[in-house]
Amino acid sequence: MEDLIFDIEKFAVHDGPGIRTVVFMKGCPLHCIWCHNPESQSFNQELLYDARKCMSCGNCVQICPQKCHSIFDGRHIFDRAQCIACGKCASNCPGEALEAVGSPMNVKDVMDSVLTDKVFYDNSNGGVTLSGGEPLAHFEFTKAILEAAKNAGIHTCIETCGYAAQEKVRALLPCVDLWLWDVKSTPDAHKQLTGVESVLILENLRMIDEAGAKIWLRCPLVPGINDSNEHLQHIADLANSLKGCQRIDIEPYHPLGEGKTFKLGRENTFHAEQPSASKVLEYYDFMKARTDIPIYKP
Repeated sequence: MEDLIFDIEKFAVHDGPGIRTVVFMKGCPLHCIWCHNPESQSFNQELLYDARKCMSCGNCVQICPQKCHSIFDGRHIFDRAQCIACGKCASNCPGEALEAVGSPMNVKDVMDSVLTDKVFYDNSNGGVTLSGGEPLAHFEFTKAILEAAKNAGIHTCIETCGYAAQEKVRALLPCVDLWLWDVKSTPDAHKQLTGVESVLILENLRMIDEAGAKIWLRCPLVPGINDSNEHLQHIADLANSLKGCQRIDIEPYHPLGEGKTFKLGRENTFHAEQPSASKVLEYYDFMKARTDIPIYKP
């Protein structure tokens, strides 16, 4: 069994308790307008291109089997329409202007990487976190990794938007120690901002809560988009309604995804300013007055 992995982050400390390894799966059913990992949306391999790093050396011209690259008047031209994202050009780019996104890995490949740091998990109450993209959209692979981790005595987290068939979510309950559940918007604006309705997401959240799951709510807040008092109240009310909610994470918007969108050759239609420290404190104070559940901010 193989799936596309676009990153494995070691020594992560913000994606669950303790020191963790985060496995990022490629492909997501949502398309949040502010997505900070736009390279995670597609289920296919892709190629990032940063023109600022290009040396116009011509290596890619010589090696590309699809003839996607050319040098004209000293300037690199990249024809994405012909690209199959084989990654050969990226492997031979001295300036690292080209970068392949997404590598096929099997369960053993992933677990070999995860297990190398088991001593750090054991000493910090850490473990492995599956993220994305959306791990639930890779159900069979996700289940296999989680079961392998549990068999190895490793604490498991899954960071999810919660958009999946309920039977799949239910099937993962025995092998997930902690659910990091994204709360992206109020229900009335959810489809406009993410591309899907929130009904199934909220049903799944309440189902795992009734089953006794441990939950952290993860709340991306984007100025002018979803940082209204209405949304902050929605987060507090939702947290208060859950028996298993242990904490709320405030995640202020960061414009990291804007640059990566351009590198993917897409038109960037979204921009927002990163909220100031004082604005983040306003978010915190507003919700703190409305729930006794611990709230964490950067």
